[in-house]
Amino acid sequence: MGPHPAVAAIRLAVRRTLHDLLAELAGVGTLGTPSPPASPSAASFTSPAILPAGRPEPSGRPVPSAPGAPLVLAACSGGADSVALASALAFEAPKLGIRAGGVTVDHRLQPGSGKRAEEVAARLRELGLDPVETVAVDVGRSGGPEAAARDARYAALDSVADRYGARAVLLGHTRDDQAETVLLGLARGSGIRSLSGMAAVSGRDGRYRRPFLRLDRQTARTACLAQSLPVWDDPHNSDPSYTRSRLRHEGLPALEKSLGKGVIEALARTAQLSRDDADALDVWADDAERSVRSAPGGGPGEGGPAGGLDVAKLAVLPPAIRRRVLRRAAIAAGSPAGSLFARHIEEMDRLVTDWHGQGALNLPGRVEVRRRCGNLVIGRRDQAAAEH
Repeated sequence: MGPHPAVAAIRLAVRRTLHDLLAELAGVGTLGTPSPPASPSAASFTSPAILPAGRPEPSGRPVPSAPGAPLVLAACSGGADSVALASALAFEAPKLGIRAGGVTVDHRLQPGSGKRAEEVAARLRELGLDPVETVAVDVGRSGGPEAAARDARYAALDSVADRYGARAVLLGHTRDDQAETVLLGLARGSGIRSLSGMAAVSGRDGRYRRPFLRLDRQTARTACLAQSLPVWDDPHNSDPSYTRSRLRHEGLPALEKSLGKGVIEALARTAQLSRDDADALDVWADDAERSVRSAPGGGPGEGGPAGGLDVAKLAVLPPAIRRRVLRRAAIAAGSPAGSLFARHIEEMDRLVTDWHGQGALNLPGRVEVRRRCGNLVIGRRDQAAAEH
């Protein structure tokens, strides 16, 4: 008799992600296109990992991972999604010759959070994960409580992954989380990139992997119940003072009541379609960005201020491409991406398309944008003041 269908579903999702990772480390992308290996040690290891280490011993136990095997970490909060993820990684990784570890982040936002983090770490060790790390963080205030907690969490995960040399960190985001992310992006009016939600692969060198984006939240919870795995329900997830919590418990149910079942699946499909479009536009914007950059010295046609963008060339670009170029230039100058909203980009765009002598525009991160000598000059305010 096989595993419970929910358990089989989470394991299959993780297995596919691990196979993709091994293919990348071997120098072959998931579509069969060659890619350079992440490192010589990774390339030399993956061939034996896929074959002999992929077969169980006669006892039925997986072959132990060889020394130098790639390490994959599961980020686990103790909630059903991430516990299900950790259990699936612990089951699948050894069969592929991959080392499986875990990390839990203590945000220190609730009484007893440190003890709870240690309990989560103990459960990860019981699943067979090694190494297991607990990291306590200080959550700031920039961007609001949810964004600040997210920034602190990813910084901690990056730190642990770097320290252990982990090839990937698995995250337990589900299709429900994807639907919520799409709706939050729609509410902010942030454009097609926000509507594309979370990527299955993201982060530096594709570090972060989200195997469960096609699975619903209930499947993960059912998988935990079927395996008798204890889970912790974070009270913040039901606290109405948090936007995502209100959306989860009030907004999405109201949409499903009005529009019928299938809203979450439709939003997840919208995310993928939007991501495909946004990726194509980004490639176009890459080429456009190189073409509009001014050479140092002189005016339009003979170079412009260092770091400038040629206004005449910007003006003839399609708006979707032009605004991407402007956003990238602002971020490159030091404006935090999370604090750079659509209204900021629209004001930058007006310096190109609706110029009537406006003064300098101030962006988050002490970045200044001004039109000078037929160019948009974007830089830090202190640097701009020194030049004048």
